[in-house]
Amino acid sequence: MVNKIGEVAGKIWHYLNEKGETSLNRLKLAIKEKDRLFHMGIGWLAREDKINFTRGEKMGELKVSLKK
Repeated sequence: MVNKIGEVAGKIWHYLNEKGETSLNRLKLAIKEKDRLFHMGIGWLAREDKINFTRGEKMGELKVSLKK
């Protein structure tokens, strides 16, 4: 399970590295993983201090980007 979470975190990292800041919802659709694994991958990157979270323009929108 830990290996799979790491793989999903890697997919997320590569997507953000290529596309830049994106909404959490759009990222989830692009990664195409189960909710649970997607959120664990986000948690992995957050724990490693690799990503930033910001509020989007739309109500309730959350954006994510890689830290520089």
